[in-house]
Amino acid sequence: MKFMKTHYKLFLVLILVVFASCKDLTELNVNPNGVDPSTVNPNLIVPTVITATALPYLENGYNGDLAGVMQYVQKSGWSSGLNNFDWITERSWEGYYGNLRNIKQLYERSVDEGMEFQQGMALVLRAFNFGYITDGWGNAPYTAALNAPVGGQEDMFPVFDAQEVIYKGIIEDLKKANTLLSKSVDAYAGINKDADVLFNGNPLKWRKLANSLMLRYYLRVSTKLPEYAKSGIEGIISNSTTYPIFTANDDDATMSYVGTSNADSWPANTKYDTSESNFSRIQLGAGFRDVLVALKDPRIAVWFNKVKVPIKVTTKYLPLTDTKINGVRYLDPAYMASKNMVVYNKATWIADVTAGKVLVDTMDYVGIPTAYLAAEPYTYNLNPVPTQGGYNDHVSALADQYKGATGALLKARLISYSEVCFILAEAAKKGWSVGAQQSWYEKGVKASLDAWGVGASYATYIAITGVKYTGTLEQIMTQKWIANWNVAMESWCDWRRTGLPNLAFGPKGRRNAMPLRFRYDANEKNRNAANYATAISSLVETAFTAQDGKDSSWSKFWLLQ
Repeated sequence: MKFMKTHYKLFLVLILVVFASCKDLTELNVNPNGVDPSTVNPNLIVPTVITATALPYLENGYNGDLAGVMQYVQKSGWSSGLNNFDWITERSWEGYYGNLRNIKQLYERSVDEGMEFQQGMALVLRAFNFGYITDGWGNAPYTAALNAPVGGQEDMFPVFDAQEVIYKGIIEDLKKANTLLSKSVDAYAGINKDADVLFNGNPLKWRKLANSLMLRYYLRVSTKLPEYAKSGIEGIISNSTTYPIFTANDDDATMSYVGTSNADSWPANTKYDTSESNFSRIQLGAGFRDVLVALKDPRIAVWFNKVKVPIKVTTKYLPLTDTKINGVRYLDPAYMASKNMVVYNKATWIADVTAGKVLVDTMDYVGIPTAYLAAEPYTYNLNPVPTQGGYNDHVSALADQYKGATGALLKARLISYSEVCFILAEAAKKGWSVGAQQSWYEKGVKASLDAWGVGASYATYIAITGVKYTGTLEQIMTQKWIANWNVAMESWCDWRRTGLPNLAFGPKGRRNAMPLRFRYDANEKNRNAANYATAISSLVETAFTAQDGKDSSWSKFWLLQ
């Protein structure tokens, strides 16, 4: 039997050899079900590059490490990078460059086919992805980044371009996109509305996106290149016909989720994770909670649930010292003192933790403080069932809407009208000719409330002390930070540039400072060593980089120097 099997295998091998001898090897390596890249219809590439841009941007801003650094959320397990600034490992940018290769293919095929709408779209997406890379890592391959097929030494091992070069290149791409997208929809060939999962084939919406992103990147470099940024922003605002920007929430660059599989559903949903493990570990951050509660912000109820079991301090139920009655847990003050417990106070909690106190939060919305424990904070607020990564009855979970695979408010957002308003409010604060600071600030607040379905609260909210216009930069940046819930990358960029909002964190961070950048990936270090070495030589070390060397998450790149 073994003999017959052996001969049968040999017979198959001979058949394959004879077959191969009759065909060219290039024919054998053709995928009969594939699409030839040189002839592919650009519309087949469009949904791939849009989703590959929007999905990671949302996920990183919603429950990635940046969401913890900017104190929107904390996690009850397996997230020391999010909770404690544990950013000592490298981060890969391969996914972004992979998407950029597809975007390049989209652009080149669109040029071949004379499809200007798709060309403009490709340039906007190219700018956005390169923006994310340089915002995160600093200097990076740009001018020669996607030229490997050319095959030259400089293409296989591309130089890391300076941030100034990249930001200016991004802005030039967006200017070119603005021109390409300036025609009426009927003037374009080959628009496929279904392929455009962002704007349904609307050139004007893409054009507004290009110019709104221009405002973002001009402001990004405004400290380093103030005259360049001022001229750019004023030029856009002074000529709305040539440079239309977002003017309403309907313009927002948001992408809905399909919900047919976990891959195209809202992250950490419970439809495809019935254990609810990923959902339940994402919990409200105390820094975000403190601001929202102080301002009586109606958005908190849209984004988070109240604690399932609140904690109250009272002597009412003595001799019981720790008891649950009618869904409320009551603690006796003397009992708390004996257990070294203290009520959370946003002004003193860091000193209390440093002194070894156990924090007890008695608010209806409870958030976990950032970097308050060296271990994962699943025990916080006297959790009765302390399980790593588990639910906590005494901490606010995400609102139930975030359990869904899809939903009216569950969208990946690249940039919003609200953000544009706050950009222009800050530009006005600088004294630039863009309109009135108060008007832009109040429009930004209203736009965000409207976007989250609580616009009816605007008149009351805008009159609250702390929200009511005072003309300070801190006020603008605080409201922009709130409005950028789910867009933590943008909040991080703003914080690095302005130091606002003023965020406090505990004593158990990897460093006693918030991280400033991503470390380059080890693969880049190994494959492109010479250019990597040149790139890190431009970084400026800080008091928190000694353990890492120059390629540290606490080193400063050009934008921050």
